[in-house]
Amino acid sequence: MTDFPLHTAETAPAAARPLFENSMKAFGMVPNLHAVMAESPELLEAYQAVHTLFSNCSLGDVERNVVWMAINVENACHYCVPAHSAIAKMQGVSDDDIESLRNATPLADPRLEALRLFTVKMVRQRGLVDDKEIEAFLAAGFTKRNILDVVLGIGQKVMSNYTNHLAQTPVDAPFEGFAWSPAKAETE
Repeated sequence: MTDFPLHTAETAPAAARPLFENSMKAFGMVPNLHAVMAESPELLEAYQAVHTLFSNCSLGDVERNVVWMAINVENACHYCVPAHSAIAKMQGVSDDDIESLRNATPLADPRLEALRLFTVKMVRQRGLVDDKEIEAFLAAGFTKRNILDVVLGIGQKVMSNYTNHLAQTPVDAPFEGFAWSPAKAETE
């Protein structure tokens, strides 16, 4: 297996160092994901930019967490599921919903479940959803803009999920209590 370094401010390429400052401001630490991504300052910069854009999209806090978690579980990301479990908890997602998302089981709220299912279908089918699937999503109270914001969320998570698969990024200490493995999630 190829080892990817966990960069620090001292070892990171010069172009990544200011990006570490962004991480510190946003998270109070440099998450291990960012420490790995620093090897490619362009990837880290793109990830941070897309994170900001997705955080400001038309989806609310709980909805964004549903999108993130649905993608993370579908992509079996050992790092992002624990990290986003903690983030979801901080952003007001219920413990029951977090567990449902972690286990790929239906959410109690029909609207949020429609979002989870649509997101999973978008990932599995690489965006090739049919009119019936789009109509069901819209009928649940979502908009065409929301559809495109799901695409934005997928773009963000592809960067992080794939990086974590390649690097086997160690889970940060604050997220260890939310440890997860794909074997725990059920398939639909």
